[in-house]
Amino acid sequence: MIWEILVSVLLVMAGIFGFVGSFGLLRLPDTMTRLHAPTKATTLGVGGVLIASMVYMYVFMDYFSFHELMITLFLFLTAPITANLIAKAHLHRAERPENLPPSGTGRGWATFDETADPSRRTER
Repeated sequence: MIWEILVSVLLVMAGIFGFVGSFGLLRLPDTMTRLHAPTKATTLGVGGVLIASMVYMYVFMDYFSFHELMITLFLFLTAPITANLIAKAHLHRAERPENLPPSGTGRGWATFDETADPSRRTER
């Protein structure tokens, strides 16, 4: 009975986080605030379903699923990294070309056209 309650609680928690993450993705106003919702939906929503499945299989079927454990660990490791990369891409995309450093520094995306007027920049 305790294991069934645990599996049920994990599934309900995963459903709530999935719903809140989907709602936040649709309703939050801009990219940076919208980024937080699907990350939580992925880690806690899908992770909750996978952990509930692992508990169910181990307790009721006498089988431990390493595949689900690996998927859960992969999600917990990659979701924050993906969110960080999306946030950095958004910050670079929102930057105006005249605020970026010259191409000789190795930073930024703007470059000078050597043959044209140095005040004109082109983007790669």
